[in-house]
Amino acid sequence: MTAASVACAPVLSSSVLMLNRLYMALRVVSARRAMTLLYQDAAEVVSVEDGRFLSYDFNDWVEVSEAKHRFEPDQHDWIRTVRFHIAVPKIIRLLVYDRLPRTTVKLNRRNLFARDQGRCQYCGKRFPSSELSLDHVVPRAHGGTSSWENMVCACVQCNARKGGRTPQQAGMSLIAPPRRPHRSPVLTVKLSDARYASWKQFLDFAYWDVELR
Repeated sequence: MTAASVACAPVLSSSVLMLNRLYMALRVVSARRAMTLLYQDAAEVVSVEDGRFLSYDFNDWVEVSEAKHRFEPDQHDWIRTVRFHIAVPKIIRLLVYDRLPRTTVKLNRRNLFARDQGRCQYCGKRFPSSELSLDHVVPRAHGGTSSWENMVCACVQCNARKGGRTPQQAGMSLIAPPRRPHRSPVLTVKLSDARYASWKQFLDFAYWDVELR
């Protein structure tokens, strides 16, 4: 695969689970990064087929992709090059990287929105992310910290109503107590998509938590 490859940007931005050499989940990377690692022989594809794990290097995956494109084109995202179509792998494994994955979930806006599932934690209604803000349950002016247990999504109306007060002072209540997630909330959203079902067995243990970057 060369720079002359033709592919839509959304496909190259699709998600691929990356494992270390010991088959432990490290993080989620873009298809562009995954294909670069494969082409450089720094990684291999791990494909779950009929309950078995099969491994392919780049050249083998190109050949397998030809069959997949013929018989199951709707089950994969595709990168089209000048000479062939290649399926975007769901999982890759690094060949020389043994370091262990991180076990903490990064506190950031994307993960907070995913944890609360785009729902205002005061009125319970769902909103697009552009219409949600992050609220400190106990305001920082009252000693509240920026932590998983003290930050929630709030719609503009509820946030304005609460102002710089605690929920009790504002006569409001949370629909659920905010908690630190055991694994990336964004990843949990991904697992609800059947296309990423093969990820689940690598992510069932908290020790294998994944941080999206």
